[in-house]
Amino acid sequence: MDSHGFATRLLEARSQKDAWADWFQPVFDVLAPDTREPGFAAEYSVWNLGDVSLTCASAPATRTVRTSSHIRRSPIDHWVISYSGSGSTAVSTSNVELDAKAGVPFVWSLGQVSDSRRTASHRLQLYLPRDSFSAVGGSLDLAIGSMLDTGPGLLLAEYMLLLERNLPKLTTDDAARLPNAVRAMVAACVAPSADRSAWALPQIRLTLLEKVRQAVSKSLRSPSLGPDQLCRQTAMSRSQLYRVLESEGGVASYIQRRRLSEGFSMLCDTSNAQPIGEIATGLCFADQSSFSRIFKREFGMTPTDVRASAHSGLPPPKQRQKPGSQRSRMFSDCLQSF
Repeated sequence: MDSHGFATRLLEARSQKDAWADWFQPVFDVLAPDTREPGFAAEYSVWNLGDVSLTCASAPATRTVRTSSHIRRSPIDHWVISYSGSGSTAVSTSNVELDAKAGVPFVWSLGQVSDSRRTASHRLQLYLPRDSFSAVGGSLDLAIGSMLDTGPGLLLAEYMLLLERNLPKLTTDDAARLPNAVRAMVAACVAPSADRSAWALPQIRLTLLEKVRQAVSKSLRSPSLGPDQLCRQTAMSRSQLYRVLESEGGVASYIQRRRLSEGFSMLCDTSNAQPIGEIATGLCFADQSSFSRIFKREFGMTPTDVRASAHSGLPPPKQRQKPGSQRSRMFSDCLQSF
């Protein structure tokens, strides 16, 4: 799935600020601070998901103003859920003052006059039309000008990051299902209920699994990696962690498969001359013998065979799973029920 948008990098430095401001007219006035540097390196991408849009912006510090004149000229009243992985945003409306920190999403509305001051940031925004989200409209209206700093709100932030990573890989059929999936996830996180959580369950599970995946990736070579460490890193309870990884064969099995997969990739890299024994111990296996035995059971080839195949100039062998083994659900798999 392709995005469209705008980037200033191909323009002359002296015209970048004005071009960035023009891009947002007539919806906003975007004002960049006066600096001695003439350039303004910024990029904005938009994925149109039917009646929902996700945007991604990377830009230096700016002030963004939406006045009553803008509202008359561009009468869009969508709710917006914003998330910044870095930087902060101070938002002023007629009745709200909000200082939003990085890492926590917040809600605002294009239907209101607003004045936002952002530090340099990388941010994601979900634009939610009122007609499409009327079922949770009351909850979204109540949330305008507030941060979604509860567990469900932070889960929604993780989901927005998951969308950003997966949208470029979606097929047309998958993309057609996505609006319903986004509606389910927003409803479950902004206005939680048993029914809404059940509707969004595939997306919730995948979001939590992605959170675990990233935590495991960061600590793959740590001998202490296990349930206790993952619970601390993901802010999950032990029972919740076990539920998330139940379909993966459990915590220990998931960690082992991720380590085996990393070893497989290292052995396929012809520039990596590290001895197999060092690869094994670096990935927290007891010794080369046990690593080789478990590796062959998982992939049907020994580590030596995989490395020899790579050095012979053959395409990297596929990571063959044993019959009946669990396969991690992909983002596209979780759209099938929508």
